[in-house]
Amino acid sequence: MNQHRRPTLYLLCGKIAAGKSTLARQLAARPATLLISEDHWTSTLFGDDLKTIEDYVRLSARLRAAMTPHIVDILQGLSVVLDFPANTVRQRSWMRSLIDTARVAHELHHLDIPDEICKQRLRARNAGGEHQFQVNDAEYEQFTAHFVPPGAEEGFNVIVHKP
Repeated sequence: MNQHRRPTLYLLCGKIAAGKSTLARQLAARPATLLISEDHWTSTLFGDDLKTIEDYVRLSARLRAAMTPHIVDILQGLSVVLDFPANTVRQRSWMRSLIDTARVAHELHHLDIPDEICKQRLRARNAGGEHQFQVNDAEYEQFTAHFVPPGAEEGFNVIVHKP
């Protein structure tokens, strides 16, 4: 397999409405690249049970456990854009395990977008009604309180995107 076609795991880090899913779709337009979206899977599988941040933590952990071997298998022949938030050390630890198990290249795209812009985008997204989840300002703050930018000690190939 030539270097250009080497499978790569693309990861996304950024606050709610920072533009992760938009960037994920752009990255997934590359040849031999598959998009896997957490919002799609959680809304389809757990929509009625996903009401609190605690529900999200519990149910997203179940989804990650179920998807792990599948993602590793896909990475043996295709690149994957993982539209799951890489917003905490714990989430990134799982993603690191995917990289190490599949032995693939990776890019961690950090969308470093100010809160004011994210909230403006969030309100527009909510008004549009097309996103699987509606998030209000209080929920935004609750999720954002857990956000930890990637640190150099985590060993990721980080690409920072600023407005």
